[in-house]
Amino acid sequence: MHIRPTPRPRGFTTGTAIVAAVSLLTLSLVAPPSKAQMMMEKDAAAMAEDMAELPGMAQMPGMAQMPGMAMENGEVALPEGFREWVFIGAPLTPNGLNGGAAAFPEFHHVYIEPNAYAAYKKTGAFPEGTVIVKELVTLKSPEYDDGSRDEASGRGFFADDFAGIDMMVKDTQRYAATDGWGFFNYGHHKPPYQKTAAALPAENCSGCHTANADKDMVFTGFYPILRQ
Repeated sequence: MHIRPTPRPRGFTTGTAIVAAVSLLTLSLVAPPSKAQMMMEKDAAAMAEDMAELPGMAQMPGMAQMPGMAMENGEVALPEGFREWVFIGAPLTPNGLNGGAAAFPEFHHVYIEPNAYAAYKKTGAFPEGTVIVKELVTLKSPEYDDGSRDEASGRGFFADDFAGIDMMVKDTQRYAATDGWGFFNYGHHKPPYQKTAAALPAENCSGCHTANADKDMVFTGFYPILRQ
């Protein structure tokens, strides 16, 4: 069947059609949304928020892309901006209180990725993909045998400089051999740190966490913010 094209009005050209289309598009962009459109957008936003709050959704890779993703060579990249994450605590085991031979004599500045922290606060469990970074910070030069010194606030232990990075990532499938967490070291020295690192064997870190950690391989007992 042959359909005859609708005749164009006189003076109607391709240029005229383009101008008309652009004019209609401009009007649609600047025109205020109708009440129905506003209600639909509000309902969609509320639905998305409700879905994100479901415990299972927080563990889906597409819902909260956690840093510390494995790279093609099997190593994991040190996340950028980790010092802007949720700071959970700073344990200290100085040499002066451990016979001069503390395993980690520095402050441990510990951070958890914000999305993982939010999920933990809602569910009480660390979701898949949780990343926790521990940065070592040296102490200022001691003035007493126990490693302490005097400052304006009194005698104590005071942070001096960054000195190393360790990280743990929860992935119960990839790191099943180390109780569901991978442990990484990016150098125990001043920055810059290594950009990537391979998971450490069980005897390096996870063995201690398995034997001593309070909850799911994490020393939650040291961090009041994780016990609220």
